[in-house]
Amino acid sequence: MEKPKTKILNYINVFRGLAILLIIMGHTMQFGDNSTLINNINCEMICGGTALFIFISGFLFQHLSSKFEYKNYLSKKWTNVIMPYLITSIPGLFFCLYCPMAYKNSFAGLDPLIQIPLHLTIGRVHNIPTWFIPMIIIFFIFSWVFLKLEKKNFLYKLLPLLFILTIIIPRGVAEYESTIGLDYLTKYYVYVKYILSNFVHFLSLYVFGMYCSSKKEIIDEFYKKRWILWILMISFAGLDIYLQMNYQYSNYTISKIFLTMLVLGYLKHYDEFILSHKKTNKTLDFIAKYSFGLFFIHWYWFFIYNQIFNLPTVAPVIEGDYFVTILFVIMRFFAVALMSILSLFICKKVLILFNKEINTRKFLGI
Repeated sequence: MEKPKTKILNYINVFRGLAILLIIMGHTMQFGDNSTLINNINCEMICGGTALFIFISGFLFQHLSSKFEYKNYLSKKWTNVIMPYLITSIPGLFFCLYCPMAYKNSFAGLDPLIQIPLHLTIGRVHNIPTWFIPMIIIFFIFSWVFLKLEKKNFLYKLLPLLFILTIIIPRGVAEYESTIGLDYLTKYYVYVKYILSNFVHFLSLYVFGMYCSSKKEIIDEFYKKRWILWILMISFAGLDIYLQMNYQYSNYTISKIFLTMLVLGYLKHYDEFILSHKKTNKTLDFIAKYSFGLFFIHWYWFFIYNQIFNLPTVAPVIEGDYFVTILFVIMRFFAVALMSILSLFICKKVLILFNKEINTRKFLGI
């Protein structure tokens, strides 16, 4: 007998859409020298959106766990996550092979048949944000462990320890510049280490997402204690900016934990209000449905935009005018987001045109 379909909660659906927008903002709206205060404030506000995405992954995993079957679960992840990742990797692989210097390909010079599996297993080079995929696959593999520990009432007792790990093991560094001069094997090790350290770093967010899903009433407490959460978020953000300015240490995830709690609390509290405004909810639902596809392809449009206007990833301050610079990076964000949505929409329509029964999620993530 087929198990009943579990409904995705509207406030979580909206949260998913907002999370992908924050991720795109974090990539497109950075500006200035990283030694300046305004740059660090800007980064603290917009960077680290991956934390929200991982929280949602844990929340939805637990929310849908009543029908969990390991083989079936992995099969669905292959279809809905890994397949679209492989297909949407094609433009990135093309950029790596045919414009390696502009695209900062750490493995330029290697045989393409060797490069391709290297890129796909680390994600960090051919499509910068998709290091997330090799990391989330680790979560998929250990999914049965999470549920087993949850059933034994042990998993959530680990949360204090996991949060400590998030603090003491910040996200690693695996930029192109950090691999210059290394041999290919060492370069690959740098990226693999980055993925593994991020798994440990973000483990608390995934388990916290599961915890909030298992005790959904706690989300109402987030709203009730919103002023305490605001104070904590701002305080930890300020501390992180201070540490970055004076000790070159940053950990955007800490403030994003409190941001997650705040956004979730507000969204659940105003869920009926959002649902009653059909156009607003429909727009937010559209962004949520396109979120995974946007995650897969927005970096390509970001790269293309920067190549057209001859810009670096972090935009320079325009003639010392921060106001104009902020308007500029906002424009870049909207351009990248809109081109990503438009290209996904067109690709989806083309696929459906060839086969009305096709599951476009396998190809585009939407």
